[in-house]
Amino acid sequence: MFFGVLYYHTGHRGMNDEDYMKLALELAGKAKGRTSPNPMVGAVVVKDGKIVGQGYHREAGQPHAEVNALNKAGKEAEGATLYLNLEPCVHYGRTPPCTKRIIESGIKRVVMAIEDPNPLNSGRGAKELRETGIEVEVGPLADQAAKLNEVYIKYITTKRPFVILKSAMSLDGRIATRTGDSKWITSESSRAYVHQLRGELDAILVGIETILRDNPRLTVRTQDPGPRIPVKNPIRIIVDSRARVPSDAKVLDGEAPTLVAVTKYAPAEKLNELKRRGAGVLIVDDKARRINLDKLMVELGRSEITSVLIEGGGQVNASALADGIVDKVLFFIAPKIIGGARAPGPVAGEGPAKLNQAIGLRNISLRRFGDDILVEGYIC
Repeated sequence: MFFGVLYYHTGHRGMNDEDYMKLALELAGKAKGRTSPNPMVGAVVVKDGKIVGQGYHREAGQPHAEVNALNKAGKEAEGATLYLNLEPCVHYGRTPPCTKRIIESGIKRVVMAIEDPNPLNSGRGAKELRETGIEVEVGPLADQAAKLNEVYIKYITTKRPFVILKSAMSLDGRIATRTGDSKWITSESSRAYVHQLRGELDAILVGIETILRDNPRLTVRTQDPGPRIPVKNPIRIIVDSRARVPSDAKVLDGEAPTLVAVTKYAPAEKLNELKRRGAGVLIVDDKARRINLDKLMVELGRSEITSVLIEGGGQVNASALADGIVDKVLFFIAPKIIGGARAPGPVAGEGPAKLNQAIGLRNISLRRFGDDILVEGYIC
């Protein structure tokens, strides 16, 4: 439960730096899915044990968290402490530098969870504040702050999107029956979470076989984002080396932007048809006549697509893992046994010859969604 509003009205003199930083992180998380390509940032202004201002960065192009919190604090900011989950910016972007506003406000102490990994800013914001006599501390809840902005950190340091591979399977590792029937393996609560996740990321990626087999919309349908906040659909990316997307496919309905990644082998007339239907077309280098997913990620990064959710079938999943583009996996496991030697699994391809060549995961966590279990982990 979010308890920042309660603190804002009452104040708590018994709170410490970590307590206030926790509130800053919760504020930052309120904008999940809205700030790309910027980070999520929350700010809390505390004076004499009382919270006098708080705010968060709502979306790219709007005022940053520091500015919103300091505006609420007003004159009370003088001599106060400012808590931030990320180092304030010192460079001009879509908005002016936040360090200038902090200095002008009279803040005497700044506590930040982590430095900004952006090469334009990293360490410079803290340095500028210290040079004006402001006390700066770094470190409280650093791990939580890094996880919250894992997408931003990956993108700003590599110019490539953070990639999540999601799959849903039975207890015996099948994603469909031998006839291809896959609706629905997991529970409604699991599917609702996936739709929420779609709304938090920039793009969703599937292969052409998923389009031909299931004809999905790939939009957000069950998310409840709250009053006055419109649903944000991700960009739909179709990996389709020969441009086989049917002209009546639901991904061409205009409900959300669609980008079809093709190779030089795609017929020109098909590319023109896709463009007439409003889809973007991106010609990517091939790898054995298939889309080179590593090259595709580079192109997506150039377009400021900071995060991608892969919801493909076994072949796309295998290619993504083989090409080394996956950062995190989400495997939903339903308490069902499908069986069948011809029932497909979540990762196709040849696979490794030796068990010690298997892809390992780190930082494993487990969650329950109804009777389903979600296994989340990061590629080693």
